[in-house]
Amino acid sequence: MDTSRDQSAGVSLNTEEARLVRDSAERLQREFDGTFNTETIERFIHDSENQLTSQATISMWLPVLIERVARDRLKALARPEDSTVTKPAVLFLCVHNAGRSQIAAGWMRHLAGDRVDVFSGCSTPAADTNTGVIDAMAAVGIDISTEYPKPWTDEVAQTADVIVTMGCGDACPIIGGKRYEDWDIESPTGQPADVLAEIRDDVRTRVEALIVSLGVVA
Repeated sequence: MDTSRDQSAGVSLNTEEARLVRDSAERLQREFDGTFNTETIERFIHDSENQLTSQATISMWLPVLIERVARDRLKALARPEDSTVTKPAVLFLCVHNAGRSQIAAGWMRHLAGDRVDVFSGCSTPAADTNTGVIDAMAAVGIDISTEYPKPWTDEVAQTADVIVTMGCGDACPIIGGKRYEDWDIESPTGQPADVLAEIRDDVRTRVEALIVSLGVVA
C-alpha cells in the first residue's frame, strides 16, 4: 500500500525526506544557537513532524513544512525570553492558510519589513497555496510562491500581540487577553483575477491600518 496517500493513516517520510528533516534540525540549531539547546530543537522538530505527517495525504513538501512550523514555534517561544524584543507579533488565520491569511502575511512582511514578527496558519491546511492568490500578489511585486499552508500552533498563538481571523470561526484559537480582529473578507477560492485583485487590495488597506494601530512606521 502507498502510505503516502493513505488519508486515514497519514503519511510516512521516505529515506530522503527524513534526511532533509535532519538537515533542517541542523539549520535550526545554528539559527537558535545560544537560545535553545539541541534537545529542545530536536523535540520541536519531532513534534512538528508527528503533527504534520498525521494530517497529510502526501509527503512531498513535508520536510519544508516541518522546518517552517518548528521555526515558527521556536521563534515564538524565544520572544518572551528575549528582553530586547519590542516589535509586535501578528498572527493571520483563515480556514486553509491558502488564500486570505497568505495575502495578509505577504502584505505585512512587504509593508512592515522586520519591524513586525509575522505568522500565519489555519485549522485545516490546504495542499497548496491558491495559485490565483500567488499570481495576484506577484502582480504587485510580492512573491508568496514559496509559502505553504500550515496549521496554527499554541506557541505562536500565545506569543501573538494581535490575532487576525478571516472566516475560520470557532476553529480559530480563543485566548484570553489577546487583541483580536475579525476581517470579513471574501474567500478567494474559485474567484476570477479581477475579484482576486479586489480582495488583495482590500487586505492591503486593512494591513496598513493595522500597522498604524501598532505604532509601526511602514
